[in-house]
Amino acid sequence: MTFDKKLLQELENQAAELRKNVIVSIGVDYPGHLGGSFSAADIMAALYFHKMKHDPKNRYMPDRDRLVLSKGHIAILQYAALAQAGYFPKEDLKKTKTLGSILQGHPDLVKSGHLGIEAGTGSLGQGLSIGVGMALALKMDNIDAKAYVILGDGELAEGQVWEAAMSAKVFALNNLVAIIDKNDKQAQGKVADRFNLHPIPEKWAAFGWNVIEIDGHNMEEILKAFYAADEIKDKPTVIIASTVKGKGYEPAENHPTGMHNAPFTKEQYDSALAALSSREGAV
Repeated sequence: MTFDKKLLQELENQAAELRKNVIVSIGVDYPGHLGGSFSAADIMAALYFHKMKHDPKNRYMPDRDRLVLSKGHIAILQYAALAQAGYFPKEDLKKTKTLGSILQGHPDLVKSGHLGIEAGTGSLGQGLSIGVGMALALKMDNIDAKAYVILGDGELAEGQVWEAAMSAKVFALNNLVAIIDKNDKQAQGKVADRFNLHPIPEKWAAFGWNVIEIDGHNMEEILKAFYAADEIKDKPTVIIASTVKGKGYEPAENHPTGMHNAPFTKEQYDSALAALSSREGAV
């Protein structure tokens, strides 16, 4: 499968804009999860602006695709995408994590479900179980839609992930797609130095999943993986996306302890926005 270069460029531009929106959401002198948001930005852009079936004017349409952000601490990235897609004004991103705001540090179904949030997440390890339930319900109701779940690689240390993985294969949930943002880093350093999960592809294959490995910053590979998942008829698919934590803002790249959940000074904030705004072709 090949994709028009114009489409790929448009999605890359959307990803650049999402990163800018994340910076705006974090603001000055207030911590925000930049690293993991930036590593998943290309994947999020591909989902919201091309692959997923959704409509901000018909938020609860039954056949919408569902997105569960299991690594809920990067909620600011999903908010960025929802605002960009028209679910709420982008100006509201500046209120993220402020007292009384519906845009809090983790996705909150009660406060912001009507904005496009499908599940309250952030207690790591639970999102795939939610996705399994959604995918199974869609099948039982004969609804042609998918459940997508974005997980972090450090999150795979949670046992509930593997219980959900077993269930998904037992129920042959070909309408479930897990995406692992494998940036190899967590709050205090390398994932492998804290809880070595390797070999990740072989583990998922052993649990009966269709496994696809990609460069999580290559838009064409991302799209090909999503469409390849559509062709699988008897099992769930996991897309293992190799990414760079902080991708798109050089001072944050591969800097887990400094930019995992850190505040910006005014100088850093201005510098980050300027760097992202200077990207040629940004929307």
